[in-house]
Amino acid sequence: MAQTNVNIRMDDELKRQLDLFCSEIGITASAAFNIFAKTVVRQQRIPFELSLNVPNETTVKAIEEGRELARDKNATRYTNMADLRAALEDEV
Repeated sequence: MAQTNVNIRMDDELKRQLDLFCSEIGITASAAFNIFAKTVVRQQRIPFELSLNVPNETTVKAIEEGRELARDKNATRYTNMADLRAALEDEV
């Protein structure tokens, strides 16, 4: 079977880590990419989940603020949405 070259650009540190991992499991990075390509073709899908479930910096800060408020015994509490909405409207 004829072979062809594929060029892939990646960060130097990522390449170093990939080469190290592949070496530890006894294959080359080229073999790893071939395994990936063959799996994609065989399964007709990317063989792992792709997601954006990692929260960004703003969300991380909001989560921490919520946790701090939950721990604060002096924080105002609401038992229903109407009271919360009224309090928010009063702030405007």
